[in-house]
Amino acid sequence: MPKVSSLIVPYASYLRVYEPLAAFPEPERGHWARYARRRDRPSYQDELRGSLADLLPTPPIPVPVHESGDAFVVEADGVVCVCPWRTRLRGWQALGELPGQLPAPVLDAVLPPVVRRQTAADYERWLARNPDARPWIRTSTWQVPLNWFVLVADEERQYEKGTAESPPVLRYRTPMVQARRRVARGLRTLRDAIDEGPLVDGLMDVGRWLEEFHPRSLVELDYGGLVHALPEELLEGDHSAADVAEGIEALRNGDGEGAGEAYARLMERWRAVRDRQFSN
Repeated sequence: MPKVSSLIVPYASYLRVYEPLAAFPEPERGHWARYARRRDRPSYQDELRGSLADLLPTPPIPVPVHESGDAFVVEADGVVCVCPWRTRLRGWQALGELPGQLPAPVLDAVLPPVVRRQTAADYERWLARNPDARPWIRTSTWQVPLNWFVLVADEERQYEKGTAESPPVLRYRTPMVQARRRVARGLRTLRDAIDEGPLVDGLMDVGRWLEEFHPRSLVELDYGGLVHALPEELLEGDHSAADVAEGIEALRNGDGEGAGEAYARLMERWRAVRDRQFSN
């Protein structure tokens, strides 16, 4: 997939699942095995640039005409795992969420109603033929949802400062079994302490999503393009997974004050990110 440009596209973070090749049926397994041997695999920035470029024609193309054959690839303990992009499926799903994120006049200017109606109809027909389809990637703009941090631990944090040759990286990777265990423990604690709310609902949703994948998968929380929008000192000091774990542990122990302090640190850190969103 050629690069659209060298422009860095910030703002988006990602939750990805990498499944072992054994989880895929043939002939898809063979495709990913050959793909994993490539040296010129595109990056998440290439994927995002391509999606933005599709919005430039008149009328815009909100969803790719064909599904992507690209994926992200990692090797863990000698096992090759892939995370298919499924750009077309994710585009359809993202389109359905837009009305709640943009004012109607802005949405109509970017994507005219006739384009949205046709795209929605295409998705309904496709989904009727593929009722079990699910994406391997979840995307969030201008934030990392707090429920994502429940899945990972501070010791799994990987931070690399940027250089002239490579951008900074901030991500977490954990085995699927660990992610599922943390979701279950977190839900028990949160339900006992606060019963319901956005954090509980979000954690339930992401937990159901994780159940769709092979038990030997890897789960990755990647700050993605957010690392380009945040200063180095903020990235270095960002231990949000530790704060979330500390808050949940405090709730488990009946320590409301400790939970409040952890939550306050999170809110202060992510307020800086929101300030950048609304300044643009």
